[in-house]
Parts: sequence; C-alpha cells; structure tokens
Amino acid sequence: MRVYLTGVLLLFFGFVSAQEFNDSNAFDVNYFTGNVMRHAPDLSHLITGHPEAVMFSFSKETHGKEEWHAIYNYPDYGAYFLYQDLKNEYLGQCYALGGHYNFYFLKRKLMVKIAEGIAMTTNPHDNITNSKNNAFGSKIMANTDFVVNYKKENLIDRFGIQAGFVFTHFSNGRIKSPNSGINTYNINFGINYNFGKIQQNAPDTIFNRVKFTQPIKYNFVLRTGINESPIIGSGTHTFYHIGLYADKRLGRKSAVQFGTELFLTNSFKDFIKYQAVAYENVDPNTDYKRIGVFIGHELFINKISLEAQVGYYVYQPYKYDIPVYDRLGMKYYISDKFFTGVSIKTHGFLAEALEFAIGARL
Repeated sequence: MRVYLTGVLLLFFGFVSAQEFNDSNAFDVNYFTGNVMRHAPDLSHLITGHPEAVMFSFSKETHGKEEWHAIYNYPDYGAYFLYQDLKNEYLGQCYALGGHYNFYFLKRKLMVKIAEGIAMTTNPHDNITNSKNNAFGSKIMANTDFVVNYKKENLIDRFGIQAGFVFTHFSNGRIKSPNSGINTYNINFGINYNFGKIQQNAPDTIFNRVKFTQPIKYNFVLRTGINESPIIGSGTHTFYHIGLYADKRLGRKSAVQFGTELFLTNSFKDFIKYQAVAYENVDPNTDYKRIGVFIGHELFINKISLEAQVGYYVYQPYKYDIPVYDRLGMKYYISDKFFTGVSIKTHGFLAEALEFAIGARL
C-alpha cells in the first residue's frame, strides 16, 4: 500500500512539475463616471459636473511560476493608462500612466486594483490665466487609483465583464502650491480580454503553508524631496524626514510597525516668518521642527511592499496642520537589508510632501 501511495504521489508531483505555469497576458478597458469629493471648503467652485474617465490596463496574469504568486492568490500586475475629464473649466482633463496590481478574493470574483503613476493636467494653476484652480499647482502630478470590481472572465469566448467602484486621486505632493488635489469617487463598467487559452494555477505547496517567523527588525529611513509652503510663489525648499522604527512580521505577507520620526521641513521656516509679518499671529522665532510617533502596516509582495502609516505629532510648536498625519507608499527591497521607495505624506486628504526614501532594515 505504501509503495502504491508513493507511486501516486510521484506521478502527481511529476505531472505538476511538468506543467508550465507561465504568466499569461490580458487587457481590460473601463468607463467610469462619478463625483468630485469636497475634501476642503475652498473647492466648491471646482465641483460643477460629473467627471468621466476611461482606463486601459494591460496585465500579466500569474499562475504560480514563482512562490509569491500562490501566496497572494495569483494576482495580476502590469501597466495602465487613464484619461479623466473633470467637467470643470478650471480643472480641465488629466492623463495618467503607471503600474498596477490586481488582487483576487471570493473565488476570484472580487478584484481589487491598486494603481500608482505619473499624471499630467491640461489646466494647471496660473496666477493670470487660471487663478481659480487651487487644486493643481503644477502640470505634472502623481496619480493613485483604487478599484473594487466584480469580475467575470471568459464569459463569451475570451471576453469577460467587470463592474464596481473606482476612487481616483491627483496631487503633486505640494511640490508647488496651490495643491488641494482632486479626489473622485465613481461607478464603472468594463470589458476584459485574455490573449491566451485558460491556464491552470499551480497548486500551493507545503512550503507556503509552513509557519513563517522572523525576529523584530529595526529600520532607519531618510525621506527627502522638495515642497513649497501654502503661499503661492514662495519658492521650493528641501525637506528631510528622518525615521526610526521597529517592525514585526505577522507572516509571509505583512508586518506591523511602530516608530518615531523627525520632520525638518524647511519651507515651514519661510511660512512662519510670513505669518508673523502678515498676520502677527505667531512668533517669528517659533521652532519649525516636528516630532511624530506612528503605527503602520507593510504588505510584502516579492521585492515590492506597500506601506500605510498613521502618526501623531508629539512635538509641534507651529500648529498649522492638524496633529494627525498619514502616509501611503511603495518600497522596493534592493536586498534583504536595504530598500528605497516613494510615498505621499498627507493630513487627511491634503498632501504635504512627496517623499523619496532610502533606508535599512536590520
């Protein structure tokens, strides 16, 4: 009996290993329409219609060629192009190009897309010709999209359908003021197409189900870039956000974080002086530095990870912003110990800085 079972297992694993679980290609196009979110009181004049958009996505569908495919239920990854008409004469239209991941749940009927890219607006702020656009201070911006769809593939031959909800965000991270940014929430409908024949996914392995443990890791990160104070035309300055934190892996996929960071935002120096002269409501010698404590979560996907943090200023002499801040970012691990990345730091939906990071995880 043991010989028989051994033979069956050998045949099974031989069959599995003989199959090719290479990535396949797919394409989808989505139309969506919705509303501009009024996340700041000075945006009312920019909400005049229902934005319309079209998003094109080219995806690599994974089937288990690499270990992380099975861990994440065989996600898709690829590139997207987005066109959105914001239906407002001051905002104009936006174009975006970038990369995305599609994650699947509920027997692959529910798809969640996370997309990040570079965007361009046709109507940026101009003091003379477009002074009422207080959302886009520059022509080039960042774009972030979240999509939640019911998805049915291969409904008619290789064609399928999808429908659900889309959230879009455009902001330059206050590299140049003004920068209230624009968020929209939408409903969408789309069509998907698979270029190849239907493929089976590689079965999960015992190795993937083994309990993953790792000791607490200590991280140092330097985030830097340029930004401008809320005063239009005040000029850009470098900033340095220095962080120290510990993280603990909860498994192969994720880790929780706890730490502190020092914010050296040089544009605040000029802003404090301006406020002291213009409104006399602040001491010109007020310290511009801030110190925060934060908790966070990191989702590991191969060499890339997605990071989300929420923090609170424990030292904030100049209280222009609310004391709670948040950060969304993406990291790339150059090695097990060193990483780089990009993130956006905001107060609610108001961006303060587009950060470029380099760090170590020891």
